[in-house]
Amino acid sequence: MENTIETINWGATWGTAAGIVFLLFLSAFFSGSETALTAASRAKLRSQADKGNAGAERALIVTEDNERLIGSVLLGNNIVNILSAALATALFTTLFGEGGVAIATLVMTALVLVFAEVLPKTYAITNPESAASRVAPIIAVVIRVFSPVVYAVRGFVRVILSMFGVDTDPNRNIMSAHEEIMGAITLGHTEGSVEKEDRDRLLGALDLADRFVEEIMLHRSGIEMVDVDNSPGDILDQVLSSRHTRLPVYRDEPENVIGLIHSKDLLRAIDKLVRAEGGGIDAMAKLDLTDVMMEPYFIPETTTLDDQMRQFLKRHTHFALVVDEYGALQGLITLEDILEEIVGEITDEYDHPDEPVLEAEADGTYLIEGSMTIRDLNRATDWGLPDEEANTVAGLVIHEAQTIPTMGQVFSFHGFRFEVAAREANRITQLRIRPLG
Repeated sequence: MENTIETINWGATWGTAAGIVFLLFLSAFFSGSETALTAASRAKLRSQADKGNAGAERALIVTEDNERLIGSVLLGNNIVNILSAALATALFTTLFGEGGVAIATLVMTALVLVFAEVLPKTYAITNPESAASRVAPIIAVVIRVFSPVVYAVRGFVRVILSMFGVDTDPNRNIMSAHEEIMGAITLGHTEGSVEKEDRDRLLGALDLADRFVEEIMLHRSGIEMVDVDNSPGDILDQVLSSRHTRLPVYRDEPENVIGLIHSKDLLRAIDKLVRAEGGGIDAMAKLDLTDVMMEPYFIPETTTLDDQMRQFLKRHTHFALVVDEYGALQGLITLEDILEEIVGEITDEYDHPDEPVLEAEADGTYLIEGSMTIRDLNRATDWGLPDEEANTVAGLVIHEAQTIPTMGQVFSFHGFRFEVAAREANRITQLRIRPLG
């Protein structure tokens, strides 16, 4: 043993040990860089880059192609790990003979696990944006150096996977920023960091581009209209008794909408007639509603809520009539309707103050109106009933039942029990709903 120790070249031994330490440092750098660059929020990096942080700007460029980034980092990490393991094996074999292989395996496993994996990755995940900004310039050089090899390996892997029918399109399953934001908001609510009201408002705003006016419009059966052929006195009485400031005007039949009357415009016209010379209350009979009303604004039922809100703001109007592809009146929508999809119900002194509050009975059953939208029910109860096939709860029941149910009929689907509580003609007016299980 003494002869063996005497024959060891200690200079080369210490050099090998220093090389192993350096390679472990590089391994830690590659591991931490991978975690930092993949975990860093691009939104936060963009914010820092806009403030002049060059490292954040470089990090954004580096993370644009995640496949190339991860391939380069993994290549560098594997090279240094394999090389460090080979040097450690040579070192411990020189020191301890054949038993050095087992010792090298144990020692390198512990060193790599603690100092080259857990420690750097823990730091990187704790401070991802700052760590990403610092390592990005160096990683950019690594990517440039390893790019040819990475592209060759990536092409080879895709060929192999394609032989087994695996689609390797890197963009196919990447979520859009819109989906990422929605997912973050939902996750935040699940974890308790985002209040339900805040979640509903934020998701409501993000959903506008995916929803259509036909989903929230007031159906034509509920529209209050003014007959242009009515006497001025009757028209005035109707406008004064209405809780709406704008009313559609029709001629002959409600389908034939010819204009829109604003209560202020009507009152101004009447005031002008009454106060004019030789006027008086009898002068109101001279009122011609067609001179006062505005041109109706028609929109297709397939317009998205986001587009319609922009049109309302652009046209400086709050009221539109919805028509189908044949031009038949389907309903109406206001700017307030769209805003309510974001902030919730908006009421004023003219709205019904005693509308029933949605409250669960002792057994968890809710008694709701059939015309209530599925979205409103989900927001009120935090349920997840699907709204792809129907807008209202009654519509969902009819869709699932494939028939118009009779009063008292009970259905179970989507994890809920539905009971038809009231029905008028072919309309389901009330339902009792409770979760199953």
